[in-house]
Amino acid sequence: MAKHGFTAARKMKIAYAVLGTAVAAAALGPQAANAETASAAGQHSSTVKSTKNPVDHAAQRSRADESKIQVTADQVLSMARSQVGTSENAAGGGTPYQRWYADSKRAAETIARDGGTPAGYLNAPWCSMFVSWVGEKTGARPQIGWDAWTVAHAKWFKNNDRFGTVAKPGAVVFFSWSGSKDLDAINHVGFVEKDNQDGTISTIEGNTGNGKVEERVRPKSQVVGYGYPEYAS
Repeated sequence: MAKHGFTAARKMKIAYAVLGTAVAAAALGPQAANAETASAAGQHSSTVKSTKNPVDHAAQRSRADESKIQVTADQVLSMARSQVGTSENAAGGGTPYQRWYADSKRAAETIARDGGTPAGYLNAPWCSMFVSWVGEKTGARPQIGWDAWTVAHAKWFKNNDRFGTVAKPGAVVFFSWSGSKDLDAINHVGFVEKDNQDGTISTIEGNTGNGKVEERVRPKSQVVGYGYPEYAS
């Protein structure tokens, strides 16, 4: 879509499709305003609200610890960069990232946490699904994590002591368009390509305002923090 804003009707549709009726009302609180702000800035929010804590932190950390880490930051960025230009359809879906996530084991886990059905992910905001897909395709999923909800994805890094404030190539960067540093205010996620040393970072992101995977330059003032995957040297 050329313009991918979050109208109230679309917010309601996604909330009910992905989260289910029981928690949809909780999803339509203050973050709806943040999403409209993101739309005005030409950026689509990827926050899917949950009333529960992220699950399976210990299991995912165990897998990360037990895995022999072979994937480098350059390999992850190369895979992400290879997807630049991939676009959603007019309904906000149709990407390989949404289809992969809907069919994944993780979808069943996040449905247990948030409610909804696998089909609900097919047209849902997909920036966190894009990051997760890159991890899957490079073999770095245990280090990058996987989730459809940006807040849960950030908290997974935080709970595994891999969250901070320094931009590093290959880091997973979490944004809040309001400038908040609260993890619960996160709207969007992508990968850091580099720190430009001028108050901005260069990124690769899925589900941007143009409904595509794009390379962007972002002000650090919009960054909540960074997740640090454990990469090979």
